[in-house]
Amino acid sequence: MNWEQLLSLKRFGDTNKRLRKEQDETRLGFEVDYDRVIFSSEFRSLQDKTQVIPLSKTDFVHTRLTHSLEVSVVGRSLGRKAGQRLIEKHPYLQNIHGYQANDFGAIVAAAALAHDIGNPPFGHSGEKSIGEFFKTGKGVKFKDKLTQKEYQDLCDFEGNANGFKILTESRPGREGGLRLSYATLGAFIKYPKESLPKKPTTHIADKKYGFFQSEKSVFLDVVKELGLVKRGNDNDISFSRHPLTYLVEAADDICYTIIDFEDGINLGLIQEEYALEYLINLVRGSINTSKYHELTTTQDRVSYLRALAINTLINEAVELFIENEEAILDGTFSKALLDLSKYKAQIKDIIQISISNVYQSEEVIDKEISGYEVLNQLLSVYTDAVDNKLNNSLSSFNSLVLKSLPKTINLNDDNLYSCLMAVCNYISKLSDSNAILTYRKLKGNHL
Repeated sequence: MNWEQLLSLKRFGDTNKRLRKEQDETRLGFEVDYDRVIFSSEFRSLQDKTQVIPLSKTDFVHTRLTHSLEVSVVGRSLGRKAGQRLIEKHPYLQNIHGYQANDFGAIVAAAALAHDIGNPPFGHSGEKSIGEFFKTGKGVKFKDKLTQKEYQDLCDFEGNANGFKILTESRPGREGGLRLSYATLGAFIKYPKESLPKKPTTHIADKKYGFFQSEKSVFLDVVKELGLVKRGNDNDISFSRHPLTYLVEAADDICYTIIDFEDGINLGLIQEEYALEYLINLVRGSINTSKYHELTTTQDRVSYLRALAINTLINEAVELFIENEEAILDGTFSKALLDLSKYKAQIKDIIQISISNVYQSEEVIDKEISGYEVLNQLLSVYTDAVDNKLNNSLSSFNSLVLKSLPKTINLNDDNLYSCLMAVCNYISKLSDSNAILTYRKLKGNHL
């Protein structure tokens, strides 16, 4: 892979090549990507979607929106720092093509901002709930009516693939979705493969999948433009990551490791003395002891250590990225950057405490159970309506249910897979509160 091709400014529908030297510096294409994501309705719904604590009533607990904003800020720093090093190493990028260090930051920031845009309500349990509906629930009845890969898309419903759908899916008046640059789309695709075969190798790019069968042609167009390296068997659609994806991933890893831990402390789920010791182990070499002892509240102490920890991990991730640039470009780099961190033991300890004290806390588990029931009911009602419509056996209730869907949902296709994906995509865009409200309406409990 080569950087000139990887930094493509092309957008869906372009007939002419966009050159970096011809860009308006006050309205750079990669920065437009960020704006298009942040003004999208799908991004706004993240303000009421679970990060760790579902439906929290406290002010300081992160939602998917605040998490995404923080990941984009960390991503911008990672991209700029890496971009500065890359331009020093490859001066032709600037001298001949006009790329700047901040271009890398803008791409990573935009991709990081969008990284959770496809996540359904109720966090990762929402993904599992949708998958279980088709794998072991009422949705099993569709198995024999779909191809293996179509059915696998539903059984392992994946927020990353759904995000790619949201960013790229055409509809009347919105051809090409948000029409982001292909560089940003490439950096967004964490797992550039289809749903089958499942985890064919231990390569980080094979951990999950990154597009549904409904977006296969769009995915292949992006891959071709960027020159991503083909992986796997000839019959499999699997490619190496865009190099900047490693920085998007590092930004997310840094934020959820440190900030979810911070939420746990502020909620009292993790004891302060116990927790601060773990953070101090991560940043011991950079603490200003006198400044630290002046801080009198838990929140201020945690905030200070969090800032130091994020800065420490940003600098290390950039070093690891530059050290491994050659392997990343040829597609042989197979781990997440933080997997090589010298602080791996400390990171593992922090994540383990978050899992036991926060992710598996009674409050989280109780609300995830409720989330399963809500999504299961929504899927049951909407997929029944779709199935009956395709079989010309609509009931009056089915008709009312379909009329309640937004006009942007296209159910005119006679293809079962397309209709099921449209339903899942609609449900995935609901906020936690809106999913509960819709559930109550369908149950007749909101009159």
